[in-house]
Amino acid sequence: MCKNIVEKADVAQPVLIYNRTKQKSVDFSKQFPAEKTEIVESIVAGVARADIVFTILAKDDIVEAVADEMLKAGDVSGKLIVECSTIHPDTTVRVAKAFRDRGAEFVAAPVFGAPAMAEIGQLIGVLAGPGASVQKASRYFKGVMAKSEIDMSDEPYEKALTLKLVGNTFILNMVEQLSEGLVLAEKAGLGTQYLHDFVEGIFPGPFAAYSTRILSGAYHRMSYPLFPVDLAKKDARHALSLAKACGVRMRNLEVADAHLDQVVEHQGEKGDIASIYGAIRAEAGLKYENEPAEESKGDSKAQ
Repeated sequence: MCKNIVEKADVAQPVLIYNRTKQKSVDFSKQFPAEKTEIVESIVAGVARADIVFTILAKDDIVEAVADEMLKAGDVSGKLIVECSTIHPDTTVRVAKAFRDRGAEFVAAPVFGAPAMAEIGQLIGVLAGPGASVQKASRYFKGVMAKSEIDMSDEPYEKALTLKLVGNTFILNMVEQLSEGLVLAEKAGLGTQYLHDFVEGIFPGPFAAYSTRILSGAYHRMSYPLFPVDLAKKDARHALSLAKACGVRMRNLEVADAHLDQVVEHQGEKGDIASIYGAIRAEAGLKYENEPAEESKGDSKAQ
């Protein structure tokens, strides 16, 4: 996201960069001419100088802790805070109130899209808040960080996060369905390649991409997960709590969440959302870690 702001956004001043691991900021800044970015030593130092602040963080408690730190910058009146994290709607409401009580503008702007999509500016932004504030923030989305945006101008902040969480249940359920189908195809002697060909033909895009990722064995070989299991479980937990509050049962999500528990048991923090496939393989009497050459042939013997 930040890369595309530096490269594409119309900004007169250097983009201020802060990461708690300073070397990451240094490595990032080296990609650009010196005048394009500037590393700041603390959150407070960055916020004090910035007019617009983007944050995207992993979990609710981290978002609230960083918000508290940002408010230590002193006068934040007139600054625009664009909060892009996937968190519970109630958390967003609390954070927004903290900034607005101090005179800042606030936009809730979670994004859809995998890291590879973020890298090339193909995210989908969901922007909620006062219309004037959304308009200010939107110039950094479509054509910069995002290929499109869902405009929720003048809607309550929590609506953007509700959409983000409901949308992420589609991803969880997609991985669950793909994994169940691929395991059945292997056990039934069909082999996974024919089902993958079907997915590519009928459901191109995310379905086909996840199918490729699953079958490649990346879910148990990658050194760092693309969609870490703890974040997937956080999203599932938030969505299930929303459903419970509304008197809705999300049975598909409950099944996927149970498989994520098995991923945690098997892989710990290295588990990826695609590792649901490994959990379902193990349930079916197969080895958790797949062997692509064998499963594509329809080897239905338990390993």
